[in-house]
Amino acid sequence: MAKLNQIIAVANGKKSQTQAELTRVHHMLQKAVLLEGISRTYRPKDDDGEKLPAESKHVQFTAKQGIRDAVAALTGLFDVVATQDATNCIAKADVVAGGGTVLTGVPVTHLLFLEKQLVDLHTFVDKLPTLDPGEVWSFDSTADSYRTETHETVRTKKVPRNHVKAEATKEHPAQVELFTEDVLVGTWATVKFSGAIPAKEKHEMLARVRQLQEAVKFAREEANGVQVVDHKTGKAVLEYIFGSN
Repeated sequence: MAKLNQIIAVANGKKSQTQAELTRVHHMLQKAVLLEGISRTYRPKDDDGEKLPAESKHVQFTAKQGIRDAVAALTGLFDVVATQDATNCIAKADVVAGGGTVLTGVPVTHLLFLEKQLVDLHTFVDKLPTLDPGEVWSFDSTADSYRTETHETVRTKKVPRNHVKAEATKEHPAQVELFTEDVLVGTWATVKFSGAIPAKEKHEMLARVRQLQEAVKFAREEANGVQVVDHKTGKAVLEYIFGSN
């Protein structure tokens, strides 16, 4: 008894072979000259009249032959695909990853869907932004994001000052030098917030996606190893359309 993976391989080849055969039949049926025949004989009016050779041309292809060829090709294809589809209904496997069963009894068709989706999920996770490693972050549930500890910085202001280099006398005014001085006027308390995630968390997600990808592929191979359910639809469908040829 064949297995599902063998039927899948046969079905893929059968589809291309059937398409080629149907194309051939279609082209043959479009050539009117192949479907035409003739038979002509000449009989002179008098016994001693001129004798002419008979002419004949055989029909090289018929619509009925085209139908028979198409039915033969399609019957095989219908039966193989019907067998594949019927077996797909019972082909199931568990997806086991991370030391446990993630999914139970998954149909092989859904396993194929999961394989494609996990490729996109891997790309999605790989592009997730991560927190600046130069900061210490903690999760703030109120803000639903990460935050740093409060970092204080001082704010200064330049204040003009006078420096008397020489006191005023009766003869000379005082000698005063102008300069500015940085004076502390306040303190900035800064907290940074980020909607990114820790790099460690991202790497763990990527690892789980890869584990699941491997597990799904393994499950698909297991499901594809099930014994096929022989199912035939070609004869019934094509006889309904064309009758018995």
